[in-house]
Amino acid sequence: MIVALIGFFILLLLIIVVRIPIAFAMGLVGFFGFAYLQGLGFDNLLEFRWTGALAMASNRVIDTVQEYSLSVIPLFILMGNLVTSSGLSQALYRASNAFLGHHRGGLSMATVVACGGFSAICGSSLATSATMAKVAMPPMRKYGYADSLATASIAAGGTLGILIPPSVILVIYGLLTETSIRELFAAGFMPGILGILLYLGAVKFVVWRTPEAGPCGDKLDWKQRLEAMKGVWGVVILFTLVMGGIYLGVFTPTEAAGIGAGGAFIIALTRRSLSFSSLFLALTDTGRTSAMLFTVLIGALIFSDFINRAGLPADLLTFVSALDMSPMGVILVILGIYIVLGMVFESLSMMLLTVPIFFPLVQSLGFDLVWFGIVVVVVTEISLITPPVGMNVFVLSAVLRNVNPATIFKGVTPFWCADIVRLALIVFIPAIAMLLPEWLYR
Repeated sequence: MIVALIGFFILLLLIIVVRIPIAFAMGLVGFFGFAYLQGLGFDNLLEFRWTGALAMASNRVIDTVQEYSLSVIPLFILMGNLVTSSGLSQALYRASNAFLGHHRGGLSMATVVACGGFSAICGSSLATSATMAKVAMPPMRKYGYADSLATASIAAGGTLGILIPPSVILVIYGLLTETSIRELFAAGFMPGILGILLYLGAVKFVVWRTPEAGPCGDKLDWKQRLEAMKGVWGVVILFTLVMGGIYLGVFTPTEAAGIGAGGAFIIALTRRSLSFSSLFLALTDTGRTSAMLFTVLIGALIFSDFINRAGLPADLLTFVSALDMSPMGVILVILGIYIVLGMVFESLSMMLLTVPIFFPLVQSLGFDLVWFGIVVVVVTEISLITPPVGMNVFVLSAVLRNVNPATIFKGVTPFWCADIVRLALIVFIPAIAMLLPEWLYR
């Protein structure tokens, strides 16, 4: 059985290497792997017990598309698209720049804070990076910022999009592990704030070593600062309404997503930034992104059924028990695997491939799956800015065609070092993630 499992995993990696989409790769390997376990051999394909595999796959497709709680995904994506269309990214940057821009490295710090604020209503790291590149890069170039620091602050700040709630990645993790989404949202809040603070510290470190990399900007008086804040009240109200309603139990995450999408539509109308063409683009992008995520999720669930049917989680637990390692030692090994995989896989693929394997083991060792979800997302964030497959870096190099990816990779080094510090703090001090959900729901 172990030999067969190894064979199927090698087959999966080969399919991914030849650039077959991850959703179809996992679905195909999961389907044929399940059929193999039913028929127990490749001697005669006609002897395969296709009925069980077909029933499993069809049930996964039907159950997923009919799952009411999954409507949270397109609704939160629509909320982010409408907010982007309303131009609130510029307002967030102006507000944060008004308070931080006059410090050395202040424009980079303002970029990190603006990325954090935009993440709270977008939920996508790649969208946050692409949007903020267009907003924050011109002012930083105007004041003579080094491209390495300017682009690194955008790339690193963009990673916050998958952690600060509402996060689509956290929703998918919750569905894969049957973990409470509202508890995951609560658990992601403090680590997200910690990430912003550590990124600000990384900027401070860079300008301390190389002062000319981040010159001071203009200092605004309090009247100008308050004027800049007027443009972000819509974001503050929307985030407070959506996340406050979830945290206090006023409505479910699905209901909150509907309210958030409706609120974002109203904000876009009041700002007079929504035309028929921009609304059409927001809706089509929402449909396209949602279809992609649903396809990936279905493929991951089929693959999960295969590895569970093969007994891999139980075998893995037996193997780990035989090693006589402490539970925390097992977690550290898992994190090491994630860091290595992050060098060759993009974040969503890595999470979907590994979570079905690791979460039964982690749960059996007595760890909280909500805490483990935050740990997985944080270590996944690191993969977004580390070479050679740092997706945020390549998104930026595509948007900013005159900046070499090597320059961005060099600039993000202090930021992913800050991420390692944050990961260590969350692993060894679980209260950072668990304080809020335990206080609200347990």
